[in-house]
Parts: sequence; C-alpha cells; structure tokens
Amino acid sequence: MIAPHRHIRRPIISARVLVGHRRSAGSDFALARILAFIAGAANAGGFFALGQYTSHMTGYLSQVADSLIGGRVVVLGSALLAISSFVAGAALSSLLINWARSRKFRELYAIPLALQGFLLACFSTGGILSGPVGHLFALACLCFIMGMQNATITKISYARVRTTHATGMVTDIGIECGRALCGAVFPGSGVSADRAKLRILLTLVGTFVLGGIVGAAGYAALGFLFSLPLAAVLLGLSVPSLLRA
Repeated sequence: MIAPHRHIRRPIISARVLVGHRRSAGSDFALARILAFIAGAANAGGFFALGQYTSHMTGYLSQVADSLIGGRVVVLGSALLAISSFVAGAALSSLLINWARSRKFRELYAIPLALQGFLLACFSTGGILSGPVGHLFALACLCFIMGMQNATITKISYARVRTTHATGMVTDIGIECGRALCGAVFPGSGVSADRAKLRILLTLVGTFVLGGIVGAAGYAALGFLFSLPLAAVLLGLSVPSLLRA
C-alpha cells in the first residue's frame, strides 16, 4: 500500500517544488517550459477563437497608432482594451506576489497561478456570449491572463525568463549564434556561445511552438472549451500548495 501512496504524492510534491519560494535554475526552467507551452496554446487558440493573438502587445501598440491616423474608433478601442488588460494582469500578479511575500506566505507564487487557472476556466465560457460583447470579454480575459503569466514567471525567475512572447528569446538565440560564428571564424577572439543558455532558449521556443500546434488543433476541434485542460494544468500546479498553506 505504500508504493501507490508515494506514487500519488509524487506529483503533488513536484507541484509544490515548482511554485515554492525556494527557487533553483532547474525549477525555474521546468516551470518556464510548462508556462511557455500554455502560453503558446492559449495564444494560437486565441487566434482561432478571436482572430487575434493575445500574448504580445507590439501589434496592439501599432494598431493604436494606425487607428488614430485612420480614424478607426472600434479598432482603437479594441487595441486599448487588450493593452490595458495585459497591463492590469501583470500589475495584479505583482501585487499578489508582493503581498504574499510581505505576509511571509511561503507559497507566494501559487496564488497568481491559481487565479490564472480560474480565469482560463472562465475564458472557456467566452463562446456563450455572442456578438461584440462576447468577443471583447474573451479578448480582455485572455490578455489579462497573458499579462499575469508573463509577470509571474518574470518575478519567479528574477527576469531571466519570459514565456508569453518569443521575440526576446529569438533575439537571444541570434546573439548566441553570432557569438558561436565569431568564435569559429576568429578563433583568437575569445568569443564563444553560451551553449547552456542557447539550449534553454531553443527548448522554450520549441515548447512555445509545440503549445501553439496543440492549441490550434484543440481550439479548432473544441473551441473555447479547450481552455479547460489548460486551466487544469495551472490549477494542478498551484492548488496543492494552497491546500498545504
């Protein structure tokens, strides 16, 4: 009877380690892979469900400028809603983490992850609301979640990792490839690539793409309901620590 009990407890202990306050490079990397997969799935799925990507704000900032010049009020309002929701999500994540830290709450990262899981479950109901209202609700909800997730992993990893957008990671991959090329062409330069960093970056980008493939297929088949298994992953990571607290 002991072996099954240990088997059941092992995932719970692993979840507590991943969101615990005592961090290591390994736990940061493991959590970053999970969140990158979810971000890729939600981002690609959001495009299927909403016709818009929601994990990065560059396009929305461009929409603000274009809409101001073109006088497209509806597009301007939608872009501002997406940006403000993303910022609000990041702000709330930071608020919750700092509040928990000030209260000496050991499982401080579990709170924002649990809230993100709950909001993803709420996002799954976005298909119930039809028309412009439903579209705006789903857009604001998903951008809010993406802002929370990016801020959470940024706080956890001390700004070493961000998971909801790949531009920075792809840029860093290019930098490391350039360093490797410099070392090969000019052996005496002393410049070489950080292979460990490059491996981490390639893994996270690959995980984001894999999540996008799964998310695109899932949302194409199930629509908004595909958010439920993504929500279950986040709740599975966070709830064991919250119950322990």
